[in-house]
Amino acid sequence: MTQVPMSWLQLILESPHHSPEQLEDALLQAGALAITLQDAADRPVLEPLPGETPLWPQVQITGLFAAQTDLHTLEAILRQRLGNKDFPACRVESLEERDWVRVWLDDFHPMRFGRRLWVCPIAPPPPPLPPQTVTVRLDPGLAFGTGTHPTTALCLEWLDGAELDGKTVIDYGCGSGILAIAAARLGASRVWAVDIDSQALSATECNAVRNHVREILALGNPEMLPTMPVDILLANILAGPLLELAPRFSALVRPQGRLVLSGILAEQAGQVQAAYTPWFDFDTARRREEWILLQAVRRAGAIPAE
Repeated sequence: MTQVPMSWLQLILESPHHSPEQLEDALLQAGALAITLQDAADRPVLEPLPGETPLWPQVQITGLFAAQTDLHTLEAILRQRLGNKDFPACRVESLEERDWVRVWLDDFHPMRFGRRLWVCPIAPPPPPLPPQTVTVRLDPGLAFGTGTHPTTALCLEWLDGAELDGKTVIDYGCGSGILAIAAARLGASRVWAVDIDSQALSATECNAVRNHVREILALGNPEMLPTMPVDILLANILAGPLLELAPRFSALVRPQGRLVLSGILAEQAGQVQAAYTPWFDFDTARRREEWILLQAVRRAGAIPAE
């Protein structure tokens, strides 16, 4: 390894002979300030359920080190921990000191969804927008949801075309709060935003204040949802949790109420739809890239599971 001038050192390891845990432990013993695990073979693992930590078949481990780290010493420590015979392939890359908030904002621009709904970063102020525009000013913080992902875009477009005036809404898995805030800005009278991630709840509450929205109640415990069924339930999560939550959602949506499910890959759509057919009648699905949005109406005569 040769020294590279930079603000930070990234040492990237790939090895078929060592487990990710062995590589991670070796990097930490060598003084790594942070460890990142990434897919090394373009075979993504979707979001696991709470308590699960699945890994990819081939894992790339990256250790972050201070710029002044001596690479010869670092290599000696790693060889001592991992052995010379099957020493992993490794490379060093530079990571310049940057204002990562500024980098994110540079890539986040005003976006329109449907006819009138726009999502804009908190800064700088958006350019002049068409009359009758409904805007959501957003800082996702560490939570998911800016509108750039196809699943979120599908939900925002659905909201733009829905009749929301005076409606009650649940945003299940709210992330940054983008869907909950959009629903409120489009006329919903009450929105319950649910997420088990405390960072998501914090982002939702802060973004609600920025958008002068008082109709949102952020909940970290789904059991605190109202006992009275709501008009619309949105869940932009993933197929696994959606399958498990089908009986629960049947009780949360009133008869003739609307159900919107996203975060579903095309090959998963049939299985998810089948799980909800005891209670819901489905309309035509919407698709963007490989992602599907399912929309349904709760049947008046269907008895909820709870």
